[in-house]
This record gives sequence, C-alpha cells and structure tokens, in this order.
Amino acid sequence: GSPRRLLLVSNSTLHGGGYLGHCQQHIKSFLGEKVTRVLFVPYALHDRDAYARTAREKFESLGYGLDSIHESCDPVEAVRKSEAIFIGGGNTFRLLKALYDNSLIQEIRKRVLEDGIPYMGSSAGTNVATISINTTNDMPIVYPPSLQALGLVPFNINPHYLDPDLKSSHMGETREERIHQYHEEPNTPPVLGLREGAMLLVEGDKATLQGVTGARLFLRGKKPTEHEPGTDFSFLLIDSNLQNL
Repeated sequence: GSPRRLLLVSNSTLHGGGYLGHCQQHIKSFLGEKVTRVLFVPYALHDRDAYARTAREKFESLGYGLDSIHESCDPVEAVRKSEAIFIGGGNTFRLLKALYDNSLIQEIRKRVLEDGIPYMGSSAGTNVATISINTTNDMPIVYPPSLQALGLVPFNINPHYLDPDLKSSHMGETREERIHQYHEEPNTPPVLGLREGAMLLVEGDKATLQGVTGARLFLRGKKPTEHEPGTDFSFLLIDSNLQNL
C-alpha cells in the first residue's frame, strides 16, 4: 500500500473562529510528535510574507516550527528536506502556476507518495492535491502550463462546496450544476464536494471524512450522494474508472 498521509481541508477559517481553529486538533493528531517543522507553501496569495506570518503563528501555537518555501533560495531543496508540507488557500491558478514555475510538482509527489511525509492542504492547497484543478471555484487570473495538479489522490475535490440557497432569487448555476457540466465531459473522475468545516483524512489506502459537516459525492452519470463525517471513502482511492461503478 501507499505510505501517503494527507489531510485535505475544505477551508482554513470557519465562521466564528480563527485561522485553522476548527481543525487544529486534527492537525495535531495528523502531524503527531515526530514532525517538528512544517514547510509552508504560500504561493496562492500575493502577500507571501504576511501569509507566512499568519501560518507560522498558528503552527507555533500548536508546537511546530514553520518554514515558508518562498523564503528559501532553493525551493526544490526545501521540499527535499521537509518533514511535512502544508499548502494554504488562495487562488488555485496562481498556486498551481507557482508550483510549475518552481519545478515542484514531481518533487512534492515523490516526497508524499514515496517518502510518506505528511501533506496538508486547505482550500486551494486541497485542490492541487487532486488530479486537476478543473473543479476549483477560483478565477483563472494567471495561466498555469497545465490544469493537471499533484495527483496525490485519483479524484477531484470541490472545496467550499455550497448547497443551493432555496430562498435566493439568484438564477446563476449552482455548484452542483457546474460539477455536472464537468462530468458531461468524457473520462472525468469523481468529485467530492467538501462543505465548510469538512476535511478528508487519507492514510495509505484508507480515506475518511472528518470535521463538523458532511460532503456530497459526484460520480459521472450517477445521482449525487450525501455523506456524513465518519464516512469511509477508501473506494475513491482505487485508481480505476469509478464512474462505471
């Protein structure tokens, strides 16, 4: 089995709480005592210094040192030496372009999938952990060389998944309709809609929904299904044509 360990969080801030407050116990449990320092990737936001300060303050309060990759003169070497990686949220297109520009796609894949170092993502950092960023909610403000992402799991995620507001007069497409449009294209993988406050824990070949809210699963050609925290999503890790299930 794979040594991968992933904590894929829908959002970094939950209404009424501080930065990573809603998942800080999950983070401590996930990183454990073996990890002493975390490598932070702030590429999704323009002000990387401010972003790194926010992340450093939080992780230090949890007992972990934090190094920001943008402060390193050799980002690839920083990944090679890292004990754990955390990629934060922001604009997914900006983030993915920076990962390509700094030649980090294969390096992060190797460290996570072969060496087994913990990978944590929130929002955009969760998007890039999947097959592609096709199901991000973000605007394409920059142009990455590809929409293919890290591929740490063989499906896609839609962070910040929103249910239709039945009281709204807004006539634009719902999130569900947009994901359905994606699945109208051939050979598109499953999409897991993670609501605010939800996260997916992946340990080897086991995937479990965690957090305080549920998720909505979209398989191509199937009706979407609702899932509560505690759901075993390990079947999504089988790298096969799941839409034929």
